[in-house]
Amino acid sequence: MCLAIPVQIKEVLPGDIAVAEISGLKKEISTALLDDVKPGDYVILHVGYALQKIDPEEAEKTLALFAEQEAQN
Repeated sequence: MCLAIPVQIKEVLPGDIAVAEISGLKKEISTALLDDVKPGDYVILHVGYALQKIDPEEAEKTLALFAEQEAQN
């Protein structure tokens, strides 16, 4: 099963790379598929690539659902 998850951009680096935060962990991801990514933006991440920007409220709702599911397991 493949899963795309919302992550928040923490830092934009040269060469279409950004640092994103995922459940408290920071990871370098590719932003080559997007224009104008800024720190604070939320993006959908799939296999190391930011696919699209998303609304912060929707990102938070999705992350809350993931956290709820994790707590139940």
